[in-house]
Amino acid sequence: MCADRSILFAWVRNVKPRAEREPRASCRVTAELARQRDVVFGGPRMASTPTAAWVFLTALLVATLTAQPAVSAFAALPDATASVATSIPHLIERAGTTEDEMERLHLLRQLEARSDLDAILRADLRRLLPVVDDWANGKSRIVVDTSRAAENGYLCRFITSRVRPASEGPVHPPELSSGSPLRPIWCFYRGRMLIWQVIQSGPLLRVKESRDRYCGEGRLLLEEARRAFPSNRVVRMYLGEPIPWPKPHPDDPAAPAWANLQREGLERLAEVIHWWIAERQLEDGQFGGGWGDDVEMWRWWIPVMIAFDDPMASAAQERLSSGMFEQPHMRKGFTSRVTDVEHSNEDTTDTILPMMHLQPDDPVWKQRALRLAELMRDRWTDRNERGFLQFKSIYFSVDTVDTSKARAFDTVYHPSVIQPALLYWQRTGDPALTALFGEWLEVWIDAAARADNGKPHGVLPSAIRWPDGGIANPDRPWWEPFSPGHNDALYNWPGATRLMTSTLLLAHHLTREETYLEPIRSMAALRAKHRNSPPGDTGSESWCAQKMSGFLSDALGKYRLLTGDTRYDADLRSDASGYVRFRLTGERASIESALRHNAEAFRSNWEAYTSEMRWTDRIMSFTGNFLKYLPEAAPPTPSPNILYSTATGDPGNPLVFPLNAVRWRTPPRDIAALVTESSRATFAAELFHFGDQPRDLDAELFLLAPGEYEMTLTPADPIHSPPLLRRTVRVEGPRVRVSLELPARRLCVLRVG
Repeated sequence: MCADRSILFAWVRNVKPRAEREPRASCRVTAELARQRDVVFGGPRMASTPTAAWVFLTALLVATLTAQPAVSAFAALPDATASVATSIPHLIERAGTTEDEMERLHLLRQLEARSDLDAILRADLRRLLPVVDDWANGKSRIVVDTSRAAENGYLCRFITSRVRPASEGPVHPPELSSGSPLRPIWCFYRGRMLIWQVIQSGPLLRVKESRDRYCGEGRLLLEEARRAFPSNRVVRMYLGEPIPWPKPHPDDPAAPAWANLQREGLERLAEVIHWWIAERQLEDGQFGGGWGDDVEMWRWWIPVMIAFDDPMASAAQERLSSGMFEQPHMRKGFTSRVTDVEHSNEDTTDTILPMMHLQPDDPVWKQRALRLAELMRDRWTDRNERGFLQFKSIYFSVDTVDTSKARAFDTVYHPSVIQPALLYWQRTGDPALTALFGEWLEVWIDAAARADNGKPHGVLPSAIRWPDGGIANPDRPWWEPFSPGHNDALYNWPGATRLMTSTLLLAHHLTREETYLEPIRSMAALRAKHRNSPPGDTGSESWCAQKMSGFLSDALGKYRLLTGDTRYDADLRSDASGYVRFRLTGERASIESALRHNAEAFRSNWEAYTSEMRWTDRIMSFTGNFLKYLPEAAPPTPSPNILYSTATGDPGNPLVFPLNAVRWRTPPRDIAALVTESSRATFAAELFHFGDQPRDLDAELFLLAPGEYEMTLTPADPIHSPPLLRRTVRVEGPRVRVSLELPARRLCVLRVG
């Protein structure tokens, strides 16, 4: 008898009817079993057909594994051919090959129901089934867990800290018996769970040694799974093979390159969003990653949901946002859980903000935004020993502030907790908010101007101590205010400085006070001074200058389009996004390159954005957090922000001080839009409709100052074609809605000015 049953299963998987290949009758083990049981191919006991031979071999294998006589096992099956489909090896083969988790669970349940399983195989199945059930079926077994803000949803709750490399502790899920035919399926699950720990965990991801331990073992296990199930596309995807997207998106030769690329990115992003709504969202609004992570999903929905009008996405967002405010810990308008500012803000900021875009006149969401300003004024801030208003801690809740020494800091991440109130301020200019936010920003202007604790003069720090107003932590370097591992990516400089520079720019925009620009200008001067210098020592001027290009160009790009001030154009041409460079120069190669990069990211690995995702705040992270570290060439990482910028005219990050000039009140299908001008005086965009019939659509314009404007819609080619539309538009409030009809497959220019 075979010492290793997996060898037998592997052999039978490769045996096909003679019409396809010759039976591997050289297997000495099977031949010997046949001799002992007096069974001969082609003899009187069995018809000499290829299918019959294959069926017999399968039945013989079942008999071997179950210690039953081969002939009696075979005779128990009423139809020999049909028996193959329900044989033990065939069920295992199908379970390992399918990419459908529910189908795999169903097949293994079929296997569990068999009476002819030997005790060892049944014990292995008992160990394996719980993780298969969790991976496939968690949606039907929702558990209420109020212990944490996030990571407690049905998609990821079972992938706990117990899942770690074999060298670091007991193996989880429990390992199967040696040589088990179910081992390749076990490898499939354990390998993915190890990899997902890295994708989800920043501390594991950022440290090469830990990343290599987890992903290295995960890959070895998945390679074992691939040897058993070579056609499984999910296994192949994890091992670096790009798996083509299910639905093609061919180019339209009548459309410009940017339009084809933007459309491809928009439609594929919409497909992912719609999959998540249809397959993952529960009736109460959550998506399976835990409330605190689910609410972050809107950040990558923005091009579809905010730049355009997608009814399915809008309805799903309303269910999620409203569902969050039904949770017991949100009864007072903010979380009652004391967590750090990154996590405490998500339950409100990431639920109120999208609704303020979708339903800007709804008083409920406005009031919820103002509640955050109230909490900031009355509970979270106070005057420090230098006389400035500042946040007292990075850890707080609706009614508790933790001012212990290790947590008593204001940080550049704190604008996140009041983002909805900042948007309300941006739209209304509310004088009470001007006073509150203006006083608070003074502490940051003061801190930037000082050179305490080794920080260069003119650079915004990451953190300001409470209550003395000092820079960072006196026991640590200014650029690393907290102990290692304490959310380094956010709080270590430059971290979330982008949030603070955007807030300072917003304050300048509303008040015209030059003081708010001082930190931005001083850092821009350092960037220009050291542009071509070596990085220098950590924490030095030149080191800072090399690290500030991203967040600084975001603020300077918005400043340039708001004011027309050209003094930073040289910096922007070097550092800014492709869309900003396009707006400065008219040169299109930069946006086409960025749009192509994004489109290529969505041409492969559909499962990486859908069914394989376990953490809902990592849906766009499979490539960036995993594939790019493999020896195989990785596809690009998605960058939905280029879709948002080109379609709306917002040159930077949309979360703080959004400058989206337009919302196209039409679904993001068969359409492309490129905003070429946006200011308080003008708006212009190129539009291309991919359909065969004219398309009616509305557009909501946000940035135009009150007054009377002329709106025209003109074919872009030929240049001298008469306008298809010409009318007067009157702007009386913060936004105006206009209607137009786009011709089919013809590039047009919409202009309001």
